[in-house]
Amino acid sequence: MLVGHSYAGLVVTGVADRAPERLSAVVYLDTGPVPNGVAVVDLQPPEQREAERLAVEREGDGWRWAVPDRAALSTGAYGSVSGLDDSHFALIAERATPQPYATFTSPLRLSGRPPHERRVAIFGTDGGMNLELLRRLAEEGDPRAGVFAEPGWELHELPTGHWSMFSAPGPLAELLHRVASV
Repeated sequence: MLVGHSYAGLVVTGVADRAPERLSAVVYLDTGPVPNGVAVVDLQPPEQREAERLAVEREGDGWRWAVPDRAALSTGAYGSVSGLDDSHFALIAERATPQPYATFTSPLRLSGRPPHERRVAIFGTDGGMNLELLRRLAEEGDPRAGVFAEPGWELHELPTGHWSMFSAPGPLAELLHRVASV
């Protein structure tokens, strides 16, 4: 089972495309699959994309995107921080590392095979997506939600923000264990 959180939705989509036989399930933790030919910057609002590009030039030595600080994370631009406390923000600041900006600007290239047979999505519902909203968006034709309306998805919710590995580690581990046990 391969789990990808946030940006790693792109990563696990690519891995599942290239090595589906090695995986029993692909789990998208408060993220979703990225379509073929799409880069992360293509999914961002223009103002966020420009702010990140400028930050790379200013703070990231021209090629690395620096880890957002607490103030930037607290804007919600990188997901809801609901459930995080001072110790969580300190862990993020201490352990997170800059990321090559090209990972944001390089489009994902998929083989054209069907998506992995078992796809699971877990949404942090506190300040983020929930299944009711997801279904409504899919009915309205919103492309961000449409993929989750495809057959075969297993959809779950956790009552926390985007950073569930910090804010709800026990419930997240229990849910991942249940997913792995199927």
